[in-house]
Amino acid sequence: MVFSSHIFIYYFLPIALILYYALWKAPQRWRNLSLILLGYIFYGWANPKFIFLMFGTTFIDWLISLVVAYNSWHFWRDWKGDVKPLPKGERTKLQRHAIVISIVSNLLMLGFFKYFNFTMDSYNALVTALGLQEWQWDTFFRVILPLGISFYTFQSLSYTIDVYRGDAKAMRNFIDFSCFVSMFPHLVAGPILKFSYLADQLENRVLTLDKFARGVAFFALGMAKKVLIANPCGKIADMCFNAGSVHTGDAWYGILGYSGQIYFDFSGYSDMAIGLGLMLGFVFARNFDHPYRSQSITEFWRRWHISLSTWLREYLYIPLGGNRLGKFRTYINLALTMLLGGLWHGASWNFVIWGGIHGGALAIERGIGKKSPYDFLPKFARVILTFIIVLFAWVFFRAPNLHATMNYLSSMVGLVGHVQSGADLLSGILYQPYYVFSMLVAGVLIWAVPDTWEYTQKLTWPKMLAMAVFLISLIALRTQEYNPFIYFIF
Repeated sequence: MVFSSHIFIYYFLPIALILYYALWKAPQRWRNLSLILLGYIFYGWANPKFIFLMFGTTFIDWLISLVVAYNSWHFWRDWKGDVKPLPKGERTKLQRHAIVISIVSNLLMLGFFKYFNFTMDSYNALVTALGLQEWQWDTFFRVILPLGISFYTFQSLSYTIDVYRGDAKAMRNFIDFSCFVSMFPHLVAGPILKFSYLADQLENRVLTLDKFARGVAFFALGMAKKVLIANPCGKIADMCFNAGSVHTGDAWYGILGYSGQIYFDFSGYSDMAIGLGLMLGFVFARNFDHPYRSQSITEFWRRWHISLSTWLREYLYIPLGGNRLGKFRTYINLALTMLLGGLWHGASWNFVIWGGIHGGALAIERGIGKKSPYDFLPKFARVILTFIIVLFAWVFFRAPNLHATMNYLSSMVGLVGHVQSGADLLSGILYQPYYVFSMLVAGVLIWAVPDTWEYTQKLTWPKMLAMAVFLISLIALRTQEYNPFIYFIF
């Protein structure tokens, strides 16, 4: 189930809000229980079998957190008083073993479902290239990727690590923790929320009219981003990337379309998730902050998918040593973090290379100094240069394989000697007024106006009238057959 679908907007969401607000006066635990029920229905709509997978992850990490907190496999014997965060310092052998179990079980599950097919295909391609076809592992067994597994696995894992570090207290109540993992607004595509950020809200939150109004505004604007901007930009990108070959100008037009699609698709989804959270009384963290206005790749990762970059920094980059082990090790840690971040996005060498490009850029900028390495340029030139680097990296992210990536990059730099005859017909379709207008609106929204977070800080009647774009989105949704969510595949 996706937010921009008729079944969610006209059926699931109204029923969910009615059920939730019917428990307004009930204890917080009952409201959390209703969110668990709604989250499992939302997640299991496409494939109910995957519900058991998410429940298993939730239950194991909940048990492990209590073992760590009580420093005992028999923690129920000491089930007295409030559980306090562990003090900083050394941990016992039992606690270290317990956190290893949590990390390994989560990563094994994520690795199996996400990378089994990729590993088998890469191994078979390697032995074939070496002339060792008899060593191929031919198997009919293929693994289906559960929706959102990367997101809820990272969230659940962050909880046990926070408890182990002493950054959060373990939750004895399974309902409250299960609500954190399965809450439908952020379940399948983020934002990736740290447990410590939501811990107090799970136990005590306030439902107010202001929160609900801002939540409606967030959801409406997020829907408009997705349906009115991301979808037509995505059509442009698909036509260019699916063509056998394109002219240089069309290649740039296509990757600009994809940059708009992925930004408005994901930031739109994040806006809808934040809005739904506000309707339910939760305040989620900001996930995008004008990323295409960045003046360096370092700044870009402070503004793009903030929840993921924060997670990678706190749970991967810093544990690897961060910048504490010398300059050379810092560069290695930056590159390795982004390589793994690229692989997190998908089981493909294209994603690894995408992560390597960003990791290499981060290491170079770090080596030059904390300030932007492009300081000799005026601000607008720094923004354009950074954006161009991001665009070239997006080609790896969008293209289906390395061969298609090289062909597309060749088109962008004018190295394609022969363009297929159909390319001229494609140009006639790409530059229809509807698509050109959508691209122009995308550019204005990216570089010239406040984003949703800023726009909804203070709601006024004129601003609320702008919510008419939501009605336009609903009308457009009825006529559009093209409505993918990019980050659902991650």
